[in-house]
Amino acid sequence: MPRPARTDRSRPATAGRRGPGRITTVLRRRLATGGSERGANPVELAVVMPAILVLLFASIQLAVWFVARSTALNAAQTGVNAQRAFQAPPEAGRDRATTFLRAAGDWLVGWQNPGPTCEIITTGGAPTEVTCTVSGRSLSVIPGVDFPVRQTAHGTAERWTTG
Repeated sequence: MPRPARTDRSRPATAGRRGPGRITTVLRRRLATGGSERGANPVELAVVMPAILVLLFASIQLAVWFVARSTALNAAQTGVNAQRAFQAPPEAGRDRATTFLRAAGDWLVGWQNPGPTCEIITTGGAPTEVTCTVSGRSLSVIPGVDFPVRQTAHGTAERWTTG
């Protein structure tokens, strides 16, 4: 069976072009000759790469510091929520914050010494306010670089009042 004749619709898109464009010709000529810039890219990369790596690790360290702050704040809030409950035992907040930090992983380092602290403020013999503080250091991604972290949460203790 004979092949049908080509029409304008069936011609390839490049049928109207005569050859490579001016930009392509200039680029090919420049790459073929090399010139005085030949081999400059690896040298530029060797100079710039340490700065790129420093910025990369610094951004990772900053992210780790934010996660450590979030962990400390969540532990402090957990401690406040446990301590502010009606007739909560005196160490309920500290115990709950410690349990949270043990389960949270090692984003916050050195929190065990002195450990979470919860302060109960009393008025007229009844607790009215609770403040819990968690402190430590962020995990170190860059050797020798860690940041101190200290977060405090505050809440009102539950109590019976006469209305």
